[in-house]
Amino acid sequence: MAATMYALILAGGKGERLRPLTDSVPKPMVIVDAQPILAHQVAWLRTAGVTDVVFLVGYLGHMVEGHFGDGADFGVRAHYSYEETPLGRGGAMRKGLGAIPDSGSPVIATNGDVITRANIGDLVDDFHTRTAQNRSHLATILTVPMVSPYGIVDTDADGMVRSFSEKATLPYLINGGVYVLNPAIEALLPEFGDHETTTFPELAASGRMSAVQTDKFWRSVDSFKDLQEVEMYLAGESETIGREKS
Repeated sequence: MAATMYALILAGGKGERLRPLTDSVPKPMVIVDAQPILAHQVAWLRTAGVTDVVFLVGYLGHMVEGHFGDGADFGVRAHYSYEETPLGRGGAMRKGLGAIPDSGSPVIATNGDVITRANIGDLVDDFHTRTAQNRSHLATILTVPMVSPYGIVDTDADGMVRSFSEKATLPYLINGGVYVLNPAIEALLPEFGDHETTTFPELAASGRMSAVQTDKFWRSVDSFKDLQEVEMYLAGESETIGREKS
């Protein structure tokens, strides 16, 4: 029998910047390439061996459960953790971890608006390696290069413009919103609030968190521009797969 692996998906976002699409569905249920963002995520999580997905839902959460049901049609067992009042992302993760059987196995967690082709196995491998070296290690996170939202102007010492660069990659990394967690992190997560401004800085300061960088495709769907870029990427990916099969 295959080992059980749990994943948490933060699926309670309203997505104000994607209105009117999100007037009737939660942000992670916005359609991209004929499927909700969450469906793409579930398929991606399955590549890492995820068997059980806990959807952390709030705003219009019944629409998530109505689409995925028990998860059988999507190759997973689906579970739902509902927020009666908004808990924040950290609070939602804490509540979701509390609903998972205490097996001691690592849990994957992701924001519900991320579409990426990063290899989750790299994060899992890093987590196990770090834990073997330091039993207090609690998290491995995905990082991605920061791309400038503006055009970059390159000038020389005399102030002469030499070139322009669109979507230039900056010498910084950002949090990719995908994590591998030790379930023991539950006690450190806020009951209300955001883990990225509370728990994560504490773990970093105490040397209990690592990061794995990816250069694979990654987008957080926060705007119509992001939605368009993801659509274009997935359409190109489908075309490539089609050519390979022919």
